[in-house]
Amino acid sequence: MRHLISIDDLTDDELYELVRRAARFGAGLRERRPTGDPLAGQVVGIYFRRTSTRTRTAFSAGALRLGARTVTFGPDDLQTNTGETIGDTGAVFSRMLDALVARTAADPAELRAMAAQPRMSVVNAMTADEHPTQALADLTTMLQRFGHLDGLRVLYVGEGNNTAAALALAMTRLPGARLELRTPPGYGLARSVLERAGASAGRTGATLIERHDMAGLPRDTQVVYTTRWQTTGTSKPDPNWREVFAPFQVHAGIWRDCPKALFMHDLPAHRGEEVTAEVLDGPVSIAFDQAENKLTSAMAVLDWCHTTPSTVDGP
Repeated sequence: MRHLISIDDLTDDELYELVRRAARFGAGLRERRPTGDPLAGQVVGIYFRRTSTRTRTAFSAGALRLGARTVTFGPDDLQTNTGETIGDTGAVFSRMLDALVARTAADPAELRAMAAQPRMSVVNAMTADEHPTQALADLTTMLQRFGHLDGLRVLYVGEGNNTAAALALAMTRLPGARLELRTPPGYGLARSVLERAGASAGRTGATLIERHDMAGLPRDTQVVYTTRWQTTGTSKPDPNWREVFAPFQVHAGIWRDCPKALFMHDLPAHRGEEVTAEVLDGPVSIAFDQAENKLTSAMAVLDWCHTTPSTVDGP
């Protein structure tokens, strides 16, 4: 029984193991090979206080494909709304569920409180500061496309949100990888994320760069990545924020500087805002393959939470 609340909860070997496991599930689904029922007899709770299309469907379908049954909870279903503590709720859940997948869009301390019991795994399906299962889907997509993760070159354009944070924490664990973020002024990664990712980069030889302009994009970029400008469950206090974000739109002109790059987006997308339709719907886009890997990474996480730890080499 293991938890996944932050990328930082994983060892390097566990990160690689999860990505490799997700890629295996993906290959099996494409070839229509049976996955077996490794979670047969288990019950997975799906608790979402915020909207979700991909993550909620991925974990629900993934649990079913692995032989588990699911119980779903909406934002108004629990007694936390009447004052019950998160710790008490987690303790009760642990007597009835084998795993809980939760999207709170709040402080991760809530999930830590849920995880403070010895019976039930807790998986972060997005908090305000980090979206770890998105990063696993991202790395799985890159592994499928490039055959390796070490040394990858990724350019992230847009807000330093929870998706960007998870990507930074994951990519800086990959030896020789480079993640360059171009974020609007005032909308970069949180200092704590930069410090944590920087510490990993110092250990692995990865490179993390953050700039607040779009000049001089790296030509050896393999992936250009963006996210929606309005992160789920948030709003921006600056009424003129769109003017600040406008220069950071991903459009076809970026490929003059990054001619060999593929395009990724965590979705949902708003064509004409963070990305043009020409890019999202064009031949360089692998955004919908990336979305499919939300399912395979969800399956990998659920399977990993309830299997014996093992050590593997990196992909």
